Amino acid sequence: MKIAVIAGAGPAGLTAAYELLKQTDIKPIVCEKTDAIGGISQTVEHHGNRMDIGGHRFFSKSDQVMNWWEQVMPLQAKPSKDDILLNETEKEFAKEGPDPEKEDRTMLLRRRVSRIFFLRKFFDYPISMKKETFLNMGFVRMMRAGFGYLWACVHKLPETSLENFYINRFGRPLYEMFFEDYTTKVWGVHPSKLGADWGSQRVKGLSIIAVLKDMWRKNFGKKDNSEVETSLIEQFIYPKYGPGQLWETVAKDIEKMGGEIRLESAVTGLKVERVKELKSERIKEVEITKADGTKETIKCDYFLSTMPIKDLVPAMQGIDVPEEVKTLAESLPYRDFITVGLLVNKMKIKNETKLKTYAERVPDTWIYIQERDVKIGRLQVFNNWSPYLVKDYEHTMWIGLEYFCTEGDALWNMNSKDFIEMAKDELAKIDIINKEDVLDACHVKIQKAYPAYYGSYYQLDTVRQFLDTITNLFCLGRNGQHRYNNMDHSMMTAFETVAHIKSGKIEDKKAIWNVNTETEYHESK
Repeated sequence: MKIAVIAGAGPAGLTAAYELLKQTDIKPIVCEKTDAIGGISQTVEHHGNRMDIGGHRFFSKSDQVMNWWEQVMPLQAKPSKDDILLNETEKEFAKEGPDPEKEDRTMLLRRRVSRIFFLRKFFDYPISMKKETFLNMGFVRMMRAGFGYLWACVHKLPETSLENFYINRFGRPLYEMFFEDYTTKVWGVHPSKLGADWGSQRVKGLSIIAVLKDMWRKNFGKKDNSEVETSLIEQFIYPKYGPGQLWETVAKDIEKMGGEIRLESAVTGLKVERVKELKSERIKEVEITKADGTKETIKCDYFLSTMPIKDLVPAMQGIDVPEEVKTLAESLPYRDFITVGLLVNKMKIKNETKLKTYAERVPDTWIYIQERDVKIGRLQVFNNWSPYLVKDYEHTMWIGLEYFCTEGDALWNMNSKDFIEMAKDELAKIDIINKEDVLDACHVKIQKAYPAYYGSYYQLDTVRQFLDTITNLFCLGRNGQHRYNNMDHSMMTAFETVAHIKSGKIEDKKAIWNVNTETEYHESK
């Protein structure tokens, strides 16, 4: 039996393992460095409350991905249009609570609500042309934004940076209000120093024109999600117990089908050998280092890597890696991520929208914090992702404060107690909570959460060309390709990889690398 060793138990690695078992006779052995399933799509549990790291909407314009999710976890009976946030199931749940012993393979249908918190007021995200938007902005800002947008329509800047990308689509005043500071928080680099690539992948066709078209469709036309910018979708599906539930379910299915999942097993060495008849290199053996420091060697026929390229290249043995490739791989930039979970009696902000919510709570799944006087970048309200994430849904709110940092900086090195206190102080400062309402808290750090688009990223093709010379090596997923993929794109790289292996055409990996590079479709959180 042929063996495929897969580095990483995130969406890409698990999808590849699942599909290999479904479509081939190749046995996958998934090696995960940490003790968690799902990568950044894991669900973290703290005292009975569950936290979605980063927030994961299950929505894709790929039918293959949507059907795959539906196969693993079918959608619950669809609630009525007006009751997506407050349906009968959730009313009953608020009284009964979850049953952790019961395996419940069910997706919920959720309403997408994301807003911007700026000037201590709420703005729609993406920015809408509603009356409330103009009232919150004030007359002077509104006039500046209008004239700035008109100027941007006739005076296009060369899209040599993310800053110019945003200005071309929204005008400079709106860019400065709603994009400049938040983007700097996320990346730690000013948008003028970031490439436009990130904008084309994450914001894609979103612009004032796209917003106006969407408003027209809502009011006068038939809503068709295939024609709507992904950032404007209104609904998504979601596992009852968070994204980790789906990937934990997939991991169990993989083991039932004969695959292996090895946690706390880091890939630390790759033995590469020259195959004379093929005039190419192949990975022959994979070295695994376990949590206790012991090592194990696994022979393999294929190696699928979702590990960061920064770690992949130094692990190679038996092959002369060009110095340029070593240097570029080592210097690839990443942003790391910290979430503080706060359990509170209540939040100070209330529901002032037209949406029905439980106990008049805010309806947002997450809120972008644009305020310049705090470090927090985004706030999640887990009650609104799924009531099953909250142990006492009826009486408490479970929220997540998201911070972007770089490993080794002041935020990353701050101890948990001090960080939690800072987080509580920041939310109190911008009038979202009262500190005395905090009942419990936790602190979670995620390394290499976001591959960054600056520095040596722009020489990534040099590294890619070298990696592609190793015929049985496949790079997939977010870190495997150093690309800001969402779940669906990571899964699509896995689909492409398995298709290549199944067909036997493993030399040309262009289609795998090309996932999430086409301009007409990109998922956006």
